[in-house]
Amino acid sequence: MILNYHMPLYRPPSEGDNLIIQVTLGCSFNRCSFCAMYRTKQYSQRPLEAVLEDIGRAARGQPDARRVFLADGDALSLPTAQLLAILDALHAALPALARVSCYATPANLLHKGVDELALLKERGLSLLYLGIESGSGMMLKKITKGASRRGINEAMHKAFDAGIKVSGTVILGLGGKQHWQEHIDGTIALLNSAPITYLSTLQLYLDDDVAAEFHSKFGEAFEVQDDQSILLELQRLISGLDPPRPVIFRSNHASNALALAGNLPRDRARLLAELQAALHGEAPLRPRYMRGM
Repeated sequence: MILNYHMPLYRPPSEGDNLIIQVTLGCSFNRCSFCAMYRTKQYSQRPLEAVLEDIGRAARGQPDARRVFLADGDALSLPTAQLLAILDALHAALPALARVSCYATPANLLHKGVDELALLKERGLSLLYLGIESGSGMMLKKITKGASRRGINEAMHKAFDAGIKVSGTVILGLGGKQHWQEHIDGTIALLNSAPITYLSTLQLYLDDDVAAEFHSKFGEAFEVQDDQSILLELQRLISGLDPPRPVIFRSNHASNALALAGNLPRDRARLLAELQAALHGEAPLRPRYMRGM
């Protein structure tokens, strides 16, 4: 199977072995100051006919595919009718298909009604990857996220009400030395008020292409958090989380200094013990040369 992807192509780590179908190009917002993923692309929606051709070609190469990820940055920006046609074509072409997922921005979710999202879930869209980044309103403005804490909260509730699972990410180190407590405390407040199924942390890494923009938009001198400070952020986050529903938590993305995995609140004590060991130098951190986005 050969699909002619428009590069660069990104997907969550957990989708690495799954079939990827490109339904949009780039990101419809593309102004987050920390993100360089789609800066070389102009956002566009691929014609339905081209997507359907790719689905047919992919099905001939991987007829037993069970999971599909819809790329690029926010496939949920497509009109609902077009997404439904894509989902129907996937299920018709792939009899074993069990899950379809995609990235989503808060704006994508806010622009669709719960009834639309529920219909998408009914037709097979069962998981959304949502970049939360921070629950602090101040931080969301500093990184030009294009979303407010209230908007992200509403978006998460919409997905939950529609029965769609959300895998959210927050970025450790985003507030620097100046605002790390506000960043983490705001994130705790958001996550304690909105349901989510999966939660992962990333550790801030600024690509050379966006570093100057990030520092400029931050509005003041940005002081980078060292690994010890990042672990304290993670400790504060895990200590404060009391989510409305159990959350599957991971900090095992390649950008993180310390890989943790567990369920919250059930595994809080164990996760904090592992963090304490790392803070005291009793557990190794991931070498810097092995980290990356």
